[in-house]
Order: sequence, then C-alpha cells, then structure tokens
Amino acid sequence: VQLQASGGGLVQAGGSLRLSCAASGFTLDHYVIGWFRQVPGKERERVSEISSSGFSTWYAESVKGRFTISRDNAENTVYLQMSSLKPEDTAVYYCAAAYFDFGLLPSDHEYDYWGQGTLVTVSS
Repeated sequence: VQLQASGGGLVQAGGSLRLSCAASGFTLDHYVIGWFRQVPGKERERVSEISSSGFSTWYAESVKGRFTISRDNAENTVYLQMSSLKPEDTAVYYCAAAYFDFGLLPSDHEYDYWGQGTLVTVSS
C-alpha cells in the first residue's frame, strides 16, 4: 500500500505546476484525499481536500482561487493544479488518504496513508 506524490519542481512566481498523487496496492474510490504542505520549522498545513466522489472540495484561504483539486478514480490518481504560484507556496507537498465515503473528512478523523512528499520551489 503506497501513495506516491509527484510533479514538484522549480517554477517562477506566477507559474503553474500540477501535482499528482497516485495509489498503488489499493484503490482510491472510497478515500478522501488531502494535500498538505510543510516548510521546515513550521507546522504542516492542510491545503486542499476532495471527497471520495469528487463532488465536495475544500481549500485553504491561502490557495483558494489559485489551486484546483481533482480526482480520476479510473486512473487511481488525485491531482492538485497550482496556478499563480507565489514564493510563499514553496514547501514540501504531501498527499494523504482517509477511508471515508460521506463527504469531506470530519476534523477528528485521521488520515490512513501518507505519501512521501514532493518539493515545490517558487522563485521570485
């Protein structure tokens, strides 16, 4: 069972990147997927989340209107399209999966699996 986050890299401010979160060893159909980011020395921040059906999404205020989360259950992959990137978006981005079929994840529900992270660097 593994989650693989990929797609990070170096981009100039104002640019775009698309991150992918691919699952192996299990299917994502019944899992809420969240994207998180962390800067060394700071707490991990939840960036976005998508329900198992894809009908419900959530975004942190800091990325709302710039990031779009989507999922392709046939491809067993969740995406985070990041546009209008800012230097403050620089972080290691992680995806996580939680077995939950009733919309977005309640605050007291923990994630079951975590990916290894992919580094996003936005230069000014």
